[in-house]
Amino acid sequence: MGGILGIAETAIRPERTMRQDPMSAFRIMVDVASRALSPAVNDPTTAVLALDQIHRLLRYAGQKNLANARVYDSRGTLRLVFPTPDWDDIVDLAVTEVRQYGATSTQVVRRLRAMLEHLVHRLPAARVPALQSELALLEETVARAFPEPEDRRRANKGDLQGLGGSSGRSDS
Repeated sequence: MGGILGIAETAIRPERTMRQDPMSAFRIMVDVASRALSPAVNDPTTAVLALDQIHRLLRYAGQKNLANARVYDSRGTLRLVFPTPDWDDIVDLAVTEVRQYGATSTQVVRRLRAMLEHLVHRLPAARVPALQSELALLEETVARAFPEPEDRRRANKGDLQGLGGSSGRSDS
């Protein structure tokens, strides 16, 4: 097909796909959560649903070998070098904006804490420092956002659903 439709298809086609750029999956989910947390929308439940997907993606990525920035031929000669995100890059993208935009939402900070704590216990030890660093940042964020001790206590309790009560922990 030619004409305007052909031009539109060409203009749209170069967008990144998850297969070409796995970080795009994180970017999409973070964008969903960020938009949900914007003052215009103010929908922390949607942000928590996005965090569910971010959690799944982090659990998957955390079990993979991410050191693949060099490709060698069968004789061991370096043939290709390409930049790839490391674990710290992935965690930073997956967590920072959601933590910042969701800082005042008990539901969001509880879900973030539960995600990070779960990943600390489930992923290899080499992945833990970045997660612990994010937990420390989350604690600082909660301390600033929740001046009342009881609110701060509630916000600092991990919860996979973000809702409180009996939804606290699951081993899935």
